[in-house]
Amino acid sequence: MTVSRFPFELIKKDSNTSARRGRLTLTHGIVETPAFMPVGTQGTVKGMTIGQVHDTGADIILGNTYHLALRPTSELVAEMGGLHRFIGWDKPILTDSGGFQIFSLGDLNKVTEKEATFKSHLNGSIIRLRPEDSIRIQQELGSDIAMVLDHVIALPASREAVLDAMHRSIRWAERCKIVATRPDQALFAIVQGGLDIELRTQCAEKLIDIGFDGYAIGGLSVGEPPVEMYRVLDGTCPVLPETKPRYLMGVGTPIDLVEGVARGVDMFDCVMPTRNGRNALAFTPDGHIKIRNSKHAKDPNPIDESCPCVACKHSRSYLRHLFMAKEMLGPILLSIHNVTFYQRLMAEARQAIEAERYRDFLEEKRHRFQPKHSDDPI
Repeated sequence: MTVSRFPFELIKKDSNTSARRGRLTLTHGIVETPAFMPVGTQGTVKGMTIGQVHDTGADIILGNTYHLALRPTSELVAEMGGLHRFIGWDKPILTDSGGFQIFSLGDLNKVTEKEATFKSHLNGSIIRLRPEDSIRIQQELGSDIAMVLDHVIALPASREAVLDAMHRSIRWAERCKIVATRPDQALFAIVQGGLDIELRTQCAEKLIDIGFDGYAIGGLSVGEPPVEMYRVLDGTCPVLPETKPRYLMGVGTPIDLVEGVARGVDMFDCVMPTRNGRNALAFTPDGHIKIRNSKHAKDPNPIDESCPCVACKHSRSYLRHLFMAKEMLGPILLSIHNVTFYQRLMAEARQAIEAERYRDFLEEKRHRFQPKHSDDPI
């Protein structure tokens, strides 16, 4: 039996759901799962120092191949000693492959079997990204986990379009594996197939035959309703190897995370904590609040009395003042709070799995995260 270079220890499975408590060992450390990865697209989690990210309890962060390849370039990062040294982070890093930009920069790109061709969003110059280029860039960055380049499309889409993107993603994954030679870097494949469980299953089985260190579920949270995403997870997670980590890409809201864990997902990432923090929205155990709302003007209470973050050492009144005065400290503090909230939520999920009470935990979060418990829907 082949021993994995990057062992994933399955510590506990919840008997009433598909939730899993695991431990993933990577070159720069251990990731306790379920885990949430703060997004540091350009080598920084927006509005936060690396020390502040560390203090939230994060085990791993995410960087983006497309953006870092444009600026400052992967060659420069490699010359500076790799991404970890460049940004001052000594824990694991996962780099996205650039595949999401095929979707998000749709008006600026063209996809062929050979490559994706982009117009740079910085200066309009032409960028060609082949699967081989994506892996080369990620190897130069030196991340702990590299993602294969995949073809992401918007949903809903025709079966023909989904099938075409799925098969291209499989072929690109094969090309990525051939050139992925860095022994200290794990390689994760990405399961595509839209909202079609049959196609998702076909894609997963083909990727498993090729063999990867972990498996991501991509192409979700791109316009479909949450119930459809949950249905796809119900159909896809059981097909994936039990002994490999499962990563749901680009998701999501707090309730999406706990619902994903219940279905067997181990890893998540999303810009939501920091993006919402910059826009004066704070997550709490009873839903979110919009700190600019006038009802917080004279509120002496912190966002969350149980939260240890620096933002919760201040009153809602003061935090509201910072936003109304357009002080940069406001977005910084709420970003720190929201990332801390996500890390604490995942820690609670791990504890609930270990205690065989994840179903109760899930029902509690479904109730507490309902929009009626928040200022208004996100």
